[in-house]
Amino acid sequence: MKKILTASSNENVIATVKNVCNIYSSFFNTDIISETDEIIRYIDYELPEIKVLDFTSKDIDCKKILDEINKDTWLHYGGVIAVCENRKQVNEVEEFKDSSILTIQTVDDFVSHFIRILRILWQNQKFLFNRGMWEELSGEECGTFVFGNDAMDMQFYTKFLVNYLYSTNRISNDDRFNLELTFNELLTNALEHGNLEISNEEKTAWLMEGNDMIDLIRQRSKEPGYKDRKIRISYMIQKNTSKFAIKDDGKGFDWRKAQEKKADENELHGRGIAVSRTLVKDLIYNDKGNEVAFIINNLQNQSSAVPGVMHTFETLQYQDRQVVVKEGDQSNDLFFIVSGSFAVYAGNKLTTVLSPNDLFIGEMAFLLNDRRTATVICIGECRLIKIPKKDFLLLIRKNPHYGIFLSKMLAQRLVRQTRQSVDLKKALETAEA
Repeated sequence: MKKILTASSNENVIATVKNVCNIYSSFFNTDIISETDEIIRYIDYELPEIKVLDFTSKDIDCKKILDEINKDTWLHYGGVIAVCENRKQVNEVEEFKDSSILTIQTVDDFVSHFIRILRILWQNQKFLFNRGMWEELSGEECGTFVFGNDAMDMQFYTKFLVNYLYSTNRISNDDRFNLELTFNELLTNALEHGNLEISNEEKTAWLMEGNDMIDLIRQRSKEPGYKDRKIRISYMIQKNTSKFAIKDDGKGFDWRKAQEKKADENELHGRGIAVSRTLVKDLIYNDKGNEVAFIINNLQNQSSAVPGVMHTFETLQYQDRQVVVKEGDQSNDLFFIVSGSFAVYAGNKLTTVLSPNDLFIGEMAFLLNDRRTATVICIGECRLIKIPKKDFLLLIRKNPHYGIFLSKMLAQRLVRQTRQSVDLKKALETAEA
């Protein structure tokens, strides 16, 4: 069951969320709050995966709520659906360039599309998982998103992929911004110039008249020759690299000529390929020109972000094979993994290897106030943030939601280990039969 926070006093917005949650009652429920400070407290303690933030509610300070979320994006992950009064307010919210916002809708669009938004969220829920809350996945992750000529879907799937790569420590915060910009530029080309065959001249004339491109996209998408065309985003996420391909159903274009064009900040549009080429190493087009692919290098054994409240603690540098803690030690400090890999030995047997995806070292001794249950040894150069127990307890008293997050993380690990034990038991029973 996914929890939805509805931060709104607008009856139209509230009724829409309630109605859709009733339809998907097995998957979603909602809590409705209309007071700013109470909304912030709810976000801190409940850590909801999905947040509907209503900018039409004049009694709610939506900017303050977003600022609070962004104080520690490590903890308050993405999943904000922003609702605005009109296109003018949509444009104003877009200027925030807030990475936690999945989509920005007018009230009318929200009423029409929210049921589809929730369906997309449920079908792709792994891309909304919080840092440390995802399932362990081995090997490569492959998939394809297929959608029509809808700018909302384009933005959604971009956010899904980019936020997922960030939350699983595959890209840094700078990479996050650059990759999102690259996707937006290439997908805009696929939608406008590929599927809808809107020429540069036509787009310029439309914009010079003060019109909104969304209106032209919607008009063209209804025409028989274009309405059934699709866009496909394929991804292959591996240990060292991630590969993406964007394909439209258009006639293609002369990409060789377009690549020669330099980005011009004074132009209204037409900078997509030039801008993208500065953000990723190679753009590879098919001969027809209706598919483009690119590869990025993933971060290696490095946390993409350090929690804001941990910056005041001591950062320790370790060398290869250096011991972090020894089995039987009485220490109960907690260690946040910044970078590197760590071999864990219990009774002189290797039990697991930890990385920044595991977040912490030593949480059992920390929580149980007991001796170390294993020896932890560095593999290569490593960095940890050492958090003395008394300091972390003080931190939790000031920021209780960090204690809730740690509890959720440990509960998730327990669920995963239980599933692995059940699977192992079934395998042994099958082998003995």
